[in-house]
Amino acid sequence: MDNHIKNTAMTFAQEVKQSEIYQEYERQLSKIKEQPELYGKVNEFRQKNFDIQNSEPPESMMERMEELEQEYAWLRENALVEDFLQAELAFCRMMQEIDALIVKELDFQ
Repeated sequence: MDNHIKNTAMTFAQEVKQSEIYQEYERQLSKIKEQPELYGKVNEFRQKNFDIQNSEPPESMMERMEELEQEYAWLRENALVEDFLQAELAFCRMMQEIDALIVKELDFQ
């Protein structure tokens, strides 16, 4: 990789780390990790969610997502869990927007 591009990417990564969205994600991650058993359950939920979104046919995905939400409703009632998941979602959306912007600017087809 070109050194200039690599250095620019490293600088950009540092800027992302300084963003309020990333900082909030880090705060919430740190809080939830203080309770390893709860964090383990959250990771179990996250993995199942990921698996459904990436392996289910579109026609059954919504039904499976609803089942997952019902199965883990008790977990989502925990404010610590909900705060973490909301912070994670905000960070993921920011990264998706960045990715879309880069692809658009590069006219990558």
